[in-house]
Amino acid sequence: MTIQLTKLKVVTVTLNPALDLTGHLRMLTKGTVNQVQHCALEPAGKGVNVAKVLAELGAEVTATGFLGIENAAPFCQLFERSNITDKFIRVQGATRINVKLVESSSQVSDINFPGVSVSAAAIVEFETMLANLSLDHDVFVIAGSLPIGVTPEQCANWIAQLQQAGKKVFFDSSNAALSAGIVVQPWLIKPNDEELAHWAEDAKDADGASMADKTVVEIAEQLFGTGITNVVVSLGPDGVMWLNHEGWLQAKPPTMDVVSTVGAGDTLVAGMCWGQLNNWDKNQTLSFATALSALAVTQVGVGVNDINEVITLSERITICE
Repeated sequence: MTIQLTKLKVVTVTLNPALDLTGHLRMLTKGTVNQVQHCALEPAGKGVNVAKVLAELGAEVTATGFLGIENAAPFCQLFERSNITDKFIRVQGATRINVKLVESSSQVSDINFPGVSVSAAAIVEFETMLANLSLDHDVFVIAGSLPIGVTPEQCANWIAQLQQAGKKVFFDSSNAALSAGIVVQPWLIKPNDEELAHWAEDAKDADGASMADKTVVEIAEQLFGTGITNVVVSLGPDGVMWLNHEGWLQAKPPTMDVVSTVGAGDTLVAGMCWGQLNNWDKNQTLSFATALSALAVTQVGVGVNDINEVITLSERITICE
């Protein structure tokens, strides 16, 4: 496998970033005092995580979204350290802190807070920024939840505008944002099996029947039939399934020593995006992205520790139709 040495441009959009406070403990017991063994506070949010991984792979990354001015410093430090171009819109208040508790069994409990409140003026400023970035960028990754003040319909409208301008939009979100985004047919979506099942609970198939009892494959095929070019479903330790015009492809990694699953899905998105930026074929993209994500669960924090490990593991990924 070859790694592209020239800079490849991409924009990541994190509308609701967070400082992730990750604590590791033996076992979480509700209703009592829990002792954390060690912890870390890192700038994050799905799009920020994707930006970090892509920058470490060698992409020329511009990151935008909304960032609270009261605690922007850790994000600024990350962007400077990773050579990520910072185009975030500053808003009043503090960016949220999300708590992730990782047990020794590798089970993760997330406590996610709502985030800053985004004003109408900040939204106009962001829309102008997005339009300017679309003049010289062709690939956009929109990932994560929505802050107060941004509706699912607004997010979907931004996806639609980029798609209509001929841009490729990778979209990774959940709940109402995912449902609204699906309607405007992003170039790629990456729900996990739980998010897909949750979406199906309120969805109907082409004949008006409930999607709740459909299999993952059936739901994904329904979404593909609406016009979404790539439907990628992450299955945790069972790997990744990808449906596009070439049909189904499934990748399964070997059993990994799991330390933390935090950021593994974002790393998968980054790997899929890296494959697209390099014009790799489907097998190469999926094996690389799966290997990248599989290695992510063996470490604390998001990032590419050793690209040679990724390349070696990608050759051990089982790919089948």
